[in-house]
Amino acid sequence: MATRKIITEGDPNLRKICKPVEKFDQRLWDLLDDLKDTLDYVSGLGLASPQVNVLRRAVIVEYEDKFFELVNPKLIYSEGECLDNEGCLSVTDCRGLVKRPEKIEIEYFDRFGEKHNLKAEGYFARVILHEMDHLDGVLFVDKMVKRIDMRKGR
Repeated sequence: MATRKIITEGDPNLRKICKPVEKFDQRLWDLLDDLKDTLDYVSGLGLASPQVNVLRRAVIVEYEDKFFELVNPKLIYSEGECLDNEGCLSVTDCRGLVKRPEKIEIEYFDRFGEKHNLKAEGYFARVILHEMDHLDGVLFVDKMVKRIDMRKGR
């Protein structure tokens, strides 16, 4: 297990659509372990594999002291709408207000290839959707309705 370098806005790999994970093997397990270590190191809430230059559909989310490894996640239901503040480990100079669904249900695979469903709401749903966006080359800045520039303190 190791920490990996997080790439930042401007790197073309952040804008690419990730390929599905097809092999649930040691290579995937190492990636998921490294994502967790990297997330711990930077004290983030979520991290997607393209943020560490791996173009596969895998993310990790920490919520209420529990880690969720989501491989090939797919949104199957959403409801409601809420506006809240977001930031990103790959976009270091701003935060912004982003509109997202209030409740979601996703289907995903775990590290062993077992299929699961997960329901989430509120900020947990927001973090999951933010990380899933990375898998399609979408950054929160593409969806924000108001920018908060961190360099100017606004």
